[in-house]
Amino acid sequence: MEKKLKDQVAIVTGASSGIGAGVAKKLAEAGATVIVNHPVPSTQEAADAVVAEIRADGGQGISYQCDVSKEEEVIRMFADLARQFGTVDILVNNAGLQRDSPFNEMTLEQWNFVLGVNLTGQFLCAREAIREFLKRGPVPQRSSALGKIICMSSVHEVIPWAGHANYAASKGGIMLLMKSVAQEFAPKKIRVNSICPGAIQTPINRQAWDTPEALQSLLTLIPYQRIGQPEDIGKAAVWLASDDSDYITGASIFVDGGMTLYPGFSTNG
Repeated sequence: MEKKLKDQVAIVTGASSGIGAGVAKKLAEAGATVIVNHPVPSTQEAADAVVAEIRADGGQGISYQCDVSKEEEVIRMFADLARQFGTVDILVNNAGLQRDSPFNEMTLEQWNFVLGVNLTGQFLCAREAIREFLKRGPVPQRSSALGKIICMSSVHEVIPWAGHANYAASKGGIMLLMKSVAQEFAPKKIRVNSICPGAIQTPINRQAWDTPEALQSLLTLIPYQRIGQPEDIGKAAVWLASDDSDYITGASIFVDGGMTLYPGFSTNG
């Protein structure tokens, strides 16, 4: 892969597995030094394994523990990384989780936990990234933009999802958070966009693909007739982080095999 992100420093939150790990590997392949964020001590081993893969492929990266829903930890992470690497050029706001429940049985703890990580975590990390971009100033030899933020959203920023109201609400919130920040900071040449994955083959949705029957049922929702892979999202992230997409900000990029084309209507409903 062409080193389109050479000499740039990228933080990928929630990168110890799944989509985040796939994104971290692709950014490193494109030349970035990647910080593989993970939330708690129990995820250290998985994060270190991602870093080991990056280094084995000739890339550069470290792991860093930080719960993105906690303001003091996010502030500390950005300060530590700025001291160690000089600055941060790219933030991929990927950390996200589910706590599913029928709406009438959903607890306030389930609601707050999902919104805290999925939405508040993106706010806190984006705020600290923008503070760092503004403090550092432009480095045109590395990037045309002052800084790049990629928010990991979902097809569920537009598709309702019964039984997952907290998750869908968090993703709808990410959409307008992203667009509002993009609008505010475009004059400063800070680009903010979202990737909206559809069905991606990761541990978070294993029950949807780990048997032939489940996979076949899932494929009825995907016109392109294959489940997505983490590297599909990683490739999109590299493009959005590079100067190839320099005129793009405030966009939701759906990487979903056509899931948002409402395939139930392909035979006239």
